Amino acid sequence: MPTVVFIDPQGAEHAVEAPVGRSLMQVAVDHGVPGILGDCGGACSCATCHGYVDPAFLPLLPARTETETFMLEGVPDLRDTSRLCCQIRMQAELEGLRVQLPDEQV
Repeated sequence: MPTVVFIDPQGAEHAVEAPVGRSLMQVAVDHGVPGILGDCGGACSCATCHGYVDPAFLPLLPARTETETFMLEGVPDLRDTSRLCCQIRMQAELEGLRVQLPDEQV
């Protein structure tokens, strides 16, 4: 099973197994990763699962949808690497993915 590393706002790393096909938001919630709330349950209607994806992995991800882009417009520190974790489904190619979590979620 692939592993993803979430880096919480304090810098602690949380390496967790991520089943293929599961969203990164759900993986984080399942493992109690601090900094990922997932208030909307993965419906892409909030930004409480915002994270900064390691730039090396961006080419492996689908482009942001219009809805994801709209939701990200409300985050405090939007970056080129900003993504909603509910919109990223784990796949084998993402083994070792690192996601930095922001200081605060919306």
